[in-house]
Amino acid sequence: MSRIGRMPIAIPAGVTVEIAENNKVTVKGPKGTLERVLPAEMEIKMEGAEIHVSRPNDLKKMKSLHGLTRTLIHNMVVGVTQGYEKKLEVNGVGYRAAKAGKKLTLNLGYSHPVEMEDPQGIESVVEGTNVIIVKGIDKEKVGQFAAEIRDKRRPEPYKGKGIKYADEVIRRKVGKTGKK
Repeated sequence: MSRIGRMPIAIPAGVTVEIAENNKVTVKGPKGTLERVLPAEMEIKMEGAEIHVSRPNDLKKMKSLHGLTRTLIHNMVVGVTQGYEKKLEVNGVGYRAAKAGKKLTLNLGYSHPVEMEDPQGIESVVEGTNVIIVKGIDKEKVGQFAAEIRDKRRPEPYKGKGIKYADEVIRRKVGKTGKK
């Protein structure tokens, strides 16, 4: 059986979980509300302050959906209690980030500044001139917006210039050497 799918999801105090028909799960917590329609084949049950996910049979598709369904519900519970955040670093001479209202302005060595609007439910914060923190309650949206920011100028392997995740390691390459 799926090791992850078998684990019960503990519901912390202050969080309410509703399971409607067609496995539509709504999670309400101190930080907000998330709802998602999960695979209809999975059986989601509330037992006291825990949620249990079970699968109908042992087909390969059901096994993979079992762990996925449990993880998605767990991510929703963590999102409404603690929230998620991704940290990005802007490296390079003259590369900087600035925030005005909901607009994130990036100067990345192009002939024009790159402007990005915060999506609904996501907040980006700029610390100093080179650290961007993307915060939100939906793990998927936080990761997606962080990836879109990073895509504006990916880190390059020679000088390490560009936008990278704070925990990302850039494999460096040795540049050209002169003729003898």
